[in-house]
Amino acid sequence: MAADVATRRMTLNEYFALPCDGTLIEWVAGEAVFHLSASALHQQVVQFMYMLLQLFTNLRRTGRVFLAPYAMMPTPQGPVREPDIMVITPEHLDRVQDRWLTGAPDLAVEVLSDDSLARDRSEKFDEYEAAGVREYWVVDPRPGRERADFWVLDRGRYRAIAFGDDGTYRCSVLPGFWLKTAWLVPGAMPDPLRALGEMVGPEALIAALRPQQD
Repeated sequence: MAADVATRRMTLNEYFALPCDGTLIEWVAGEAVFHLSASALHQQVVQFMYMLLQLFTNLRRTGRVFLAPYAMMPTPQGPVREPDIMVITPEHLDRVQDRWLTGAPDLAVEVLSDDSLARDRSEKFDEYEAAGVREYWVVDPRPGRERADFWVLDRGRYRAIAFGDDGTYRCSVLPGFWLKTAWLVPGAMPDPLRALGEMVGPEALIAALRPQQD
């Protein structure tokens, strides 16, 4: 997430009456929080992960992927957050509304920046856990601090999941989806299509690209 530029007191109805102009705005404790544009580093990581998740879910028909700004409101009283990436599986697609998600996504991804450390690792961690977000990833791409953390909801509490000795993390929300943590380091990211081919196998990828027969 990017730095906060301003907060403004407003009701939830006033928040949802704001124009859809692409600005990332969250609503927390009776205030709308306006965010600055993200850095190029942040966007590079978010775009790679979004494209990889989008390609996989399209191939396997395992849900929809949303890129911020798109709001989630797990409870009628708020708060309203806009994760960098959200995945909603087919059984929960009824939660998808035109301007926001009424309920929790199955997977939420946040990419850290200098100002969002406490917000993503503490505030949102607690909120997403309480909301029932089944899986939560936090990726830190900052030079010299590169790391990725993964949590899965277990009896209402987040449990940290370790990745394999080879640095591979296997997603519980999307069976068959995995990624190498080395892919999340800026400058080392593969082409998303190549990464997908490594994940699902070249035959499945070629079959998906083959023109459909009438």
